[in-house]
Order: sequence, then structure tokens, then C-alpha cells
Amino acid sequence: MIAAGIDIGSLSGETVIMQKGKILSYSIVRTGADSAKTAEKAMNKALEKISISFDEINYIVATGYGRVIVPFANKNITEISCHAKGANYLFPTATTILDMGGQDCKAIKCNDSGKVTNFVMNDKCAAGTGRFCDVIADVLDIPLENIGEISLKAEKDALISSMCAVFAKSEVVSLLRKGTSKNDILSGIHEAISKRVFALLQRIGIEKDFVITGGIAKNIGVVTKIAGKVGLKPLISDEPQIVGALGAAIFAEEMYKKQLK
Repeated sequence: MIAAGIDIGSLSGETVIMQKGKILSYSIVRTGADSAKTAEKAMNKALEKISISFDEINYIVATGYGRVIVPFANKNITEISCHAKGANYLFPTATTILDMGGQDCKAIKCNDSGKVTNFVMNDKCAAGTGRFCDVIADVLDIPLENIGEISLKAEKDALISSMCAVFAKSEVVSLLRKGTSKNDILSGIHEAISKRVFALLQRIGIEKDFVITGGIAKNIGVVTKIAGKVGLKPLISDEPQIVGALGAAIFAEEMYKKQLK
């Protein structure tokens, strides 16, 4: 039995293909204007890595921002449930999860089987998300994947008073004109992000085995700031960006097994 999960977010699309509880293949692609085409591209890229055709997949679950638009999914499930399920698979003792995605941030509480028991989210603006970091990286003319390491070289945090992407962008431009280093600006941005997500985590309660998922988990600058505030070293998988798709694939396996009974 082969199952797949596909996570269509605002910035990227991921696919995970599983068989008997093990990951066979995965992919990450940039989200385009058409979510259905992004889903197809992500699926095809994952299939290219293994000798399995699309027709051999028994069940597919879609999640994420564009989950309802995936034409070939058998079912769609919220990203909150999928990130909890995926994080539980990777770190079975974890019950506190911070999902930092392209469009929103979610603090999630789950039980030892990966079922969500509580969550809070910030989805009113881009603050603390991948899109926010994307905007700032663009203003500073630095590749997004480099901003974390660069921020660790800061001498001090530049003061960023606004977490609105539009106003923060103006602040960054102003700081550059004053001669503030890019290192300090990025460190200040990451400090502001970490304060915002720490407040989310405090609302659900933070327990020892604490996981960060989503693309921003690859940003060592943000992770370092969060770890300092939480007082715990977060658990992060080798590829934190696929955790939602992984959870969707696990749900797909479970649902197909139920169909067979």
C-alpha cells in the first residue's frame, strides 16, 4: 500500500510518498499562481525519485493553504492536524509544536498520538512568517537562505518597532540610510519575530520536547532567538518544511487502511 500527502502553502508545495509507514520520497517546489499545477509539479517531482507511477498510489491527502484545490486528492485535512501528526511521527515524545509557515504561525498542542488538543495562530498579517522574511531579505538584497547565518554576526539588535510587513520594510530602508549594518537589522527582525511567536507559545504552554516545523525552522537566526526565550533547544527534523505533507501522508495511510476493513 502506497500513500501520499501533499501540502500546498502560500510559498511552497511539498509532497511526501510513504509505504508501510516509511518515507519513500519527498519534494519541495515553489508555489505558483495555480495551486493545482503546483500540486501536480510537487507530486511529479517526488515520483521522479522512485520507480513508482502515480497510478500506484492508493490514497492521497492534501493539506495547507491550497488543499481544497488539489484535484487528485481523496481527502483534505487542515495543516494544524497534519503538522501535529507529522511532528509526532518524527518526535513521538513532543507535545508542543510551533509551525512557522509562509503565511501564518501556529502554536499547537497535541497528545502522545499526535492528535491536536489545543492551538492558537497568528494569521492577521504576514508578521513572523516566511513571507515576512522574504520581504525583508529582498529589501536587504540578501538570499533568503542566508539571512539566518548573517544575523548571528550582529553586534546588537536594531530596533524594529513594527511587525507589519509594509511598515517594517520602510523601517528597514530607513535604518539602511542611517548606516545600520544588515547584520544588526536582521538580528532585530529575528528578535521581533521571536517575541511574537513566543507569545503564541505561552498561550498554549510550552513543554520540554518542543518542535519547530515549517520553512522558517531552517533560519538559524530565528531558531536561536526562540530557543533563548523558551529556554529549551527545539527539536527540528532534517527537513522541517515537509512535516505537514508527512502528516498528510500518515493520515492517507490510516484512511486507506480503514477503507479496506
